[in-house]
Formats: sequence, C-alpha cells, structure tokens
Amino acid sequence: MTFGARIWLAGSHVMLFLAALYLLLPIVIVLFVSFSPSFVFDLPTTEFSLRWYRKVWGLEPFWESFFNSLILALASSAIAMVLGVLGAVGLVFGRFPGREAISVFLVSPLMLPGLVFGVAALHALRAVGIYDAFTSLLIAHIVITMPFVARSALASLSLFDFTLIDAARMLGLSLPRAILHVLVPNIAPGVLAGALFAFVASFDNYATSIFLTDARVKTLPIQMLNFLDEAPDPSLAAMSAVMIVMTLVVLFVCDRIVGVRRLANM
Repeated sequence: MTFGARIWLAGSHVMLFLAALYLLLPIVIVLFVSFSPSFVFDLPTTEFSLRWYRKVWGLEPFWESFFNSLILALASSAIAMVLGVLGAVGLVFGRFPGREAISVFLVSPLMLPGLVFGVAALHALRAVGIYDAFTSLLIAHIVITMPFVARSALASLSLFDFTLIDAARMLGLSLPRAILHVLVPNIAPGVLAGALFAFVASFDNYATSIFLTDARVKTLPIQMLNFLDEAPDPSLAAMSAVMIVMTLVVLFVCDRIVGVRRLANM
C-alpha cells in the first residue's frame, strides 16, 4: 500500500470515528444525565443515583402513555406486516402496468415530513367521520410503518430463487404447502426485521402523533413533551434512556435473526 493510500485510509477512519462520535454523543449524555442526583440537567457529575428512575417508576401518566405507545406500536406493526407482505407479493408475482409506480408509492409516506403527514391525516380522518384518538393514531401509524415491512419483504422476495417452489412441487408438495414450507421460511427473517423497525418507528413517532392525540389518549413522546413543559427535570432523561434501551434491544434482535450485513442490503 502506497503512502498516499495509507493517508487516505487513516483519514477515512478518522472521519468515521468523528461521525460515530457525533451521532452517539447525545445518547451518552442522556444516559449520564439520567443517573445524575441533581435536580437540573447537570454535567459532568461526580455521583450517580437512581432517583429519577424511581420517580419515573411511580409516575402513573408515564406508564399510561407508555402502554398506549406499546399497544399502538404492536398493533400497527402487526397490521403493517400483513399488508406490507401482501403488497410485496402482489408486486413480485403480478404482471400489470404501473408496478414500479406502485412500488415507489408504497414508500412515499417516508418521503413526507411527519408534520405534513400529520395535518393531512387529521383532515382526512375527520372528513370520513373518524374522531376517536386511538383509531386515528392506529390508522396513521399503519401508513407510516407499512413502508418498512414492504421494503424488507420486496428485498427478501427479490433474493429468493422461485425455482425452489417448482422443485418442491415436483417432489410432491402442493402449491400452498410449497409456499408455506419453502418461501415463508426464507423471507420470514427479512419481514420480521422490517416489522421490528416498524415497531420502533411507531413507538418513537412524535411529529404525526401530536395532531391525533387527545387529553385521554397520549403516546409516550407526547407525554414527555408535557413533562418538559410542566417539570423539566432529569426524569425526562430516564424516560429517554428507557426508550433508548428498547431500541437497542430491537436492533439486537434484528441482528440475531437477520444479521447486520443482510439488514444493510435491504
């Protein structure tokens, strides 16, 4: 390796380190603040305390909004998984004009700013007579999360060798059983990874949810905003730490099921 190539490689490693530090430093700061004994967001700290986690444990509004977000994320990601897989199968097996346009349309919700989509969803749902907050949130979150599942399902189907289904049928399996025993196990890891990312996207969503919640049904990000207005203390950092840990768990599960390399190729 030439001297110039070594300099270029070293510079690339330095830039990678600085980029990773820039992305991870806010998370590290939040985690440190959550263990601070001070009543204010104070760093650096010489002592560590669990007082803010104990406070969060006793906050009924926090747990109510937490379970609202959890139920909403589970329901929306499950429904999005079904719709996303069906849409991906239709695009792969279907032979009709406009397939590419529909494929792009499936991921279009990710191209819109959350605030714009939230306002549009609010007016659309009210126009058809849907006023219930949880129902409105569920419909909006399904639209937001379905692109994650559809994209991962399309990627998994594009990598699948469909001659394996023909081979299974030649060996005596019917078409439904061939799909169940050959196709489904091959695309299941990718679809599950998309569903897990959809879960995180729904659980952490703020920009769209703020237009659809009400006084009785609040998601965790909206409740955290209320806490910030009423009592801005490090308990917010403890709440954020809980969400960070949940996200890391989801990413770890994705890595164990699918693998980082395959996730990067989706």
